[in-house]
Amino acid sequence: MKKLMRWFMALALSLVAIGAVGAHSVYAADDSLAKVKAKGTLVMGTSPDYAPYEFLVNKNGKNQVVGIDVEIAKKIAADIGVKLEIKQMDFDSLLVALETHKVDMVLSAMTPTAERKQSVDFSQIYYTASQDIIVNKADAKVYKNAESFVDKKVGAQTGSLQADLVKKNMTDSKLLGLSKVTDLILALKSHKVEGVVAEEPVAKAYVENDPQLALVKSGWALDPEENGQAIGFTKGDDTLVAAANKSIAEIKQQHLIASYTKTAGQYMTENTANTSMWHYWQYFAKGVGYTLLITAISVVFGLLLGTLFALMRLGHNRLFHSLAVAYIEFVRGTPLMIQVMFVYFGIGLFVDIPALTAGIIAVALNSAAYVAEIIRSGIDSIPVGQTEAARSLGLSTRQTMTNVVLPQAVKNIWPALGNEFISLIKESSIVSIIGVTDLIYQLKVVQTATYKGVAPIFVAMVIYFVLTFSLSKVLGHFERKMQHD
Repeated sequence: MKKLMRWFMALALSLVAIGAVGAHSVYAADDSLAKVKAKGTLVMGTSPDYAPYEFLVNKNGKNQVVGIDVEIAKKIAADIGVKLEIKQMDFDSLLVALETHKVDMVLSAMTPTAERKQSVDFSQIYYTASQDIIVNKADAKVYKNAESFVDKKVGAQTGSLQADLVKKNMTDSKLLGLSKVTDLILALKSHKVEGVVAEEPVAKAYVENDPQLALVKSGWALDPEENGQAIGFTKGDDTLVAAANKSIAEIKQQHLIASYTKTAGQYMTENTANTSMWHYWQYFAKGVGYTLLITAISVVFGLLLGTLFALMRLGHNRLFHSLAVAYIEFVRGTPLMIQVMFVYFGIGLFVDIPALTAGIIAVALNSAAYVAEIIRSGIDSIPVGQTEAARSLGLSTRQTMTNVVLPQAVKNIWPALGNEFISLIKESSIVSIIGVTDLIYQLKVVQTATYKGVAPIFVAMVIYFVLTFSLSKVLGHFERKMQHD
């Protein structure tokens, strides 16, 4: 029996060893690099609001992402022998984009923390910088280091190393987390926070381009391995990580970071040569174009789908009624932002949907639920006697609905429908989180480029008012015509 047990244990250990070797072989022989070479593009995900690492400039009327990280990505793509493609989105959406294969790598001054390493593979550290604190120049003498911010509010980018450092090293301070550095600087200037923690190159970029700001050293002695930037890859993409590490080794050996920093500085100088809002009119014009495009398409499909769901809910077919009720209640019970992210990232797991298309789909589907309820309420407002009279005259159910009920219902619900259309212009701004260059996205771009916080907001606010006011006047005109008729 003992001999049999020894043979059994030996066989089990052999199978485990073979399985481990096999698993290692499969893991090591991943085809991530081969896939990138086959498609001919290396897709980089980034949040371009973090100069000098990544930020936007206007070249020949088009937005272009530039910066230290972009130069590194170009080097990696060139070494692999493919073209670089850049996808822009909020910083806290980057890892989701990586896990859902929207991007091949994340290059956005990201630190390889222990938490991130659980779901993401990282390259070698390519750059390490100290952490500084941006303050208002009037308060520069008050704050000497991080310990000076006891019982004060401090800002940091959501999901960033800086936010973790504030939680760990500034326990007596209150943290305000925002997704954009531009928003943090605006919060600083409006005294919502007393300091903003940022990496030295980023802090210097803002201070050197804004005379109202000053820089304070944090005083933290940090481990370079825990404080550096690395490139994020999908778990198991060993061959792609190895290719990136080879390029990073060459960058370090040839001291190319200094050259990349100089190039980024030149772009920043171009951006700040003229910071008037008129100089950036093309940015706002492009944002208005995308906002109107998204709104127009969403209105059409939202109205069609809304009418369909309203009729399904009012119908006598239990299945259709239940489906309509379930859809309307679910959509109205979940935030539009979550719906946009689900369409882009969730459905994107199975079908590669461009950001603009995903944004339009999400906004249209969301609007359809509200339009359905507006139309349903309008139909219910028509007295039952109208339907009975039409049927007694020999009209069919369809004819009664299209010729008698709906024309009267439209008059009743037109103001509510108009409010929904106007709301769409403003609500469509949520698509900026997945990188659609609507008006809100362009507002952030101008803030990043000019280091001005309030002026771009004011311009965008005026533009939104002009758009909504103009639409309200058009809708009012048709409302008066219907009342007259």
